[in-house]
Amino acid sequence: MTPSRPGMTPGVVVLMLTLLLGIQPITTDLYLPALPTLQREFAATTGAVQLTLSALIICFGLGQLVWGPLSDRFGRRPVLLAGMALYTASSVASALAQSIDALVAWRALQGVAMAAAVTCGRSIVRDLFLPHEGARVMSRALSGLGVIAMLSPLTGGIVVQWASWHAALGVLSLFGAGTLAFIAWRFEETVPARNPRATQLGPMLHNWRVVMGHRTFRAWVALLCCTWGGLFFTLAGSSFVLIGMMGVSRVQYGAILASNSLAYIIGTVLCRRLLLRHGLRGAVKRGACFSLTGGLLLAGLSLAGVHSVWAIVLPQYIFAIGHGIHQPCGQAGSVGPFPEKAGTAASLSGFAMMFTAFVVGTWLGRNLGDTVYPMTLGVGLCSIGAATVAWTLVQRDGDPHPYATPKASSATAA
Repeated sequence: MTPSRPGMTPGVVVLMLTLLLGIQPITTDLYLPALPTLQREFAATTGAVQLTLSALIICFGLGQLVWGPLSDRFGRRPVLLAGMALYTASSVASALAQSIDALVAWRALQGVAMAAAVTCGRSIVRDLFLPHEGARVMSRALSGLGVIAMLSPLTGGIVVQWASWHAALGVLSLFGAGTLAFIAWRFEETVPARNPRATQLGPMLHNWRVVMGHRTFRAWVALLCCTWGGLFFTLAGSSFVLIGMMGVSRVQYGAILASNSLAYIIGTVLCRRLLLRHGLRGAVKRGACFSLTGGLLLAGLSLAGVHSVWAIVLPQYIFAIGHGIHQPCGQAGSVGPFPEKAGTAASLSGFAMMFTAFVVGTWLGRNLGDTVYPMTLGVGLCSIGAATVAWTLVQRDGDPHPYATPKASSATAA
């Protein structure tokens, strides 16, 4: 880490990244137990309720395409302050929504706003660390993200059951306000050099072509999309399957998602150990074994007619461990070749992931119905994709950048 930022100690950086990256799971997971309630209170279709999640996700993806170049031009700090202020305001408005259409609109704005936090968070890692060290720091932050993801559905289930879905969404405004205050208090600018041309259309399109044309970027983003797509099949479909089809209570459902997040945390811890021994490529090569085993087990049990809670949950644990390995490696690997275009690379990789989630959510909204197969087979298909990419494209990209092999760790990345 650059020593000219005395207030940005390693602990502060990890906590800041945890909050910035954790905004995504708390925004999606906290209200998942409320989806059946929303459907009943608004007399809405499954597709309409899913749109409150899909609109958030697609606007989150599109927002990253804007915030990334803005952060390269003006710096991470002003973008973070503006984004978190907008997130807090839209969270309050979504909690007060009186119709499904209004809720969709405010959730869409929420997605745009939280894109600033996640894009800048990923860019900050590249600003401060070399790719291999960045992966280790990212894995620590994503362990914290896992804690947020673990607590979010459980908290949401309790709040929805004992208060209302309005209160559950109101919790997001508190999280946004707290993160905004922390950024204003402790964050020091990290962008190495502002690029005044980053938001001009010509240079921006050129940067997009350069980043998307890089085979290392494409390989890591393909891995991110496959593993995130598998997770999103669970996020978007599990409340309808477990609560609606299998009779699980909202609090029990929240506990199930919390335990799934614990498996994800185990994956991020395992990721750090694998990075030390095998580097980025070696870590994801081994992580793919977990992804493939979990996905195929989930799909296979459902096809065999085993439709029970444990047959859904246990395979998800295995897949989540693999996801905990792939995410920090994929996010660091995708921006690694672009130290001067970190915001652009982070925004494009984030958009690709969110577009994947939008497609999954939209497809589930149309096809889920009263059967488990769209969710279980979807996870299985994504697990095959993740393993294929991890064992082929990632291993063959041939990029000479320093993430390819383990490096001696710095004190700040330990």
